[in-house]
Amino acid sequence: MKKLLSFLILIFSLQTLFGQIESDKALHFLGGNLYGLVGAGVASELSDGNRTWTFVGSVGGSLLIGLAKESIDEKQYGGWDNGDLFATVLGGIAVGATIDIFKKRKQRKREQLFKDALKSANAQNKIPVNTEKINSLYLLGFSEMVLNR
Repeated sequence: MKKLLSFLILIFSLQTLFGQIESDKALHFLGGNLYGLVGAGVASELSDGNRTWTFVGSVGGSLLIGLAKESIDEKQYGGWDNGDLFATVLGGIAVGATIDIFKKRKQRKREQLFKDALKSANAQNKIPVNTEKINSLYLLGFSEMVLNR
């Protein structure tokens, strides 16, 4: 219940905040999200899933697109806006942090499943002290009746 209440308060406060932010900044944030996601995907593939490089790729992708957009704005409109660049990079940081949180949760879950599987495998595969001579048919799973024929 506390989580739901906290979530609702956060949503309502963000709605009020959104009314105070220029629509241009919101679009820059969205662009930073999208290109940060692309940068994170590329960095994750290049670094074999390293969390640090995935986050750096996310921020780097949003920074590159932000610098490119502000360079175009400077040339066309004669105005460089650091606020727009900050909003774009903030979008990349938000995506990078989100990916990191969910990837860490997935990794912990995978490790727990692996530990549980090892535990159950060790419990089921108790090797008897006195073993018979192992025949290749035993290894294939045939019954003793087939071996006696």
